[in-house]
Amino acid sequence: MLDTSVILFDHKSILNFEEHDIVIPITVLEELDTMKKGNDTKNYEAREFIRFLDKASKDYPVKNWIPLPGDGRGAFKIVMETNGLTKSAVKIYGSESNDNKILNTCMIVAKDEPKRESILVSKDVNLRLKAKAIGIRAEDYETGKILNVDNLPTGITTYTDFDQEIIDNLYKDFSIPLDVIQDKMEIYPNAYYILQGDKSSSLAYYNPFEQQLERVNKQTIFNIKPKNAEQAFAIHAILKKEIKLIALHGVAGTGKTLIALAGAMAQKRDFKQIYLSRPIVPLSNKDIGYLPGDIKSKIDPYMQPLWDNLKYIQYQFDEQDKEYKQINQMVEQEKLLITPLAYIRGRSLSDVIFIVDEAQNLTPHEVKTIITRAGENTKFIFTGDIKQIDTPYLDEQSNGLSYLVDKVQGQKLFAHIQLIKGERSELANLANELL
Repeated sequence: MLDTSVILFDHKSILNFEEHDIVIPITVLEELDTMKKGNDTKNYEAREFIRFLDKASKDYPVKNWIPLPGDGRGAFKIVMETNGLTKSAVKIYGSESNDNKILNTCMIVAKDEPKRESILVSKDVNLRLKAKAIGIRAEDYETGKILNVDNLPTGITTYTDFDQEIIDNLYKDFSIPLDVIQDKMEIYPNAYYILQGDKSSSLAYYNPFEQQLERVNKQTIFNIKPKNAEQAFAIHAILKKEIKLIALHGVAGTGKTLIALAGAMAQKRDFKQIYLSRPIVPLSNKDIGYLPGDIKSKIDPYMQPLWDNLKYIQYQFDEQDKEYKQINQMVEQEKLLITPLAYIRGRSLSDVIFIVDEAQNLTPHEVKTIITRAGENTKFIFTGDIKQIDTPYLDEQSNGLSYLVDKVQGQKLFAHIQLIKGERSELANLANELL
């Protein structure tokens, strides 16, 4: 039995259960009907699923089992929630909520199919708990989950007692050919290294395009200076023209968004526009439509952290400095745009840098949708903290940022850096460590 939350997470989920049969409670269809209009991803997922059911059931009554397309798959049918239960979930929980109606359907299916195991699949943790409380087996939707999220690569490897001669040659020649270092260290595309020798140390990067190890210098961009090795690596990746896709993740205060924005602005001459965006996660799960004003007024509160970072960069300069004035001009001329993600669907983005903040609040499908918008000379930077998720049906294992890092690691166009050390303030570091 599929819950609405699974379908809104992945409209193709019905095809991922192999030979097992799928039940769609009628309440789920009613919920999808209320969500089919709009520009958000959940609206798209609802529409696509409804279209799939309509096409698949074209020649069948929907109350019968309908074969799913493809070899080895089971069948599906729509089941009406009825009052044929002596002890229903609605009565047990004392509410006619949609969740309880879905549980009623699960109880009816279990009653009608006593020889088969019935399982409710839901991304809603509370619904799974309510199901278990009345004896219904309930599971999370596992497709797309990163099972070993604690072992995601950091993008950075530290070597102690490293060959001092190689470090010296890095300072002397800037780069070292692959054949000299491939037996001394683990090599993979766009990997970053902290090399510590007997006398000195060096920051390094493996360039897969030139097949050589290169020294990384700490660069200052728009008066933003890297305060640690991770930030230096992040700046290097953002400025590297050949790298088209970057993921920066770490706890609050590590400088992810600030560095991404400063790095993008440092390349303003190489791109027509800089886009900044972040997923809108309304408080109390209310749609932003209830907020007063036009669309700009509605989204501004959610985009304010991006404006804060932009102002921080601007305030590194005096009002009379050309850089200060350039930032104002970029906003006025829409060279730099802060925009909601909902408006990206269907577009082709060429000659732009696109920064997606708080990417841990995106689904894997949303991340894919964004990246597939890339045209010529487009670079995407995803930032976020996979341990700080605000979207109800996502977690560390199923969010789009974890999925991106896990699936795309090792590709020549992709670089990933985990920022660990907080640099916002001593107070912010204290909160991260002790609270």
